[in-house]
Amino acid sequence: MTVDVGKLRWRCRRGMKELDILLTRYVDERYGSAPADEQQAFQGLLETQDPVIYAYCLGQERPPEHLAALIERITAFSQSER
Repeated sequence: MTVDVGKLRWRCRRGMKELDILLTRYVDERYGSAPADEQQAFQGLLETQDPVIYAYCLGQERPPEHLAALIERITAFSQSER
């Protein structure tokens, strides 16, 4: 199943600028080369409410096992850009 990256980028636009940046950067620089299971996990993550995703990214809340590696990649990727 091919996902339109433009639509995916649109779904990354959240109510929090920090999440917009994290999620959009992941789509732009990692999503296309990610394995299919990681892409599916990311699409599922976008169904999660903003405060929950943000808490996962900050380490304030432990993500479910199926999202843990993805959250780690998203946050590690963003930290390497600093």
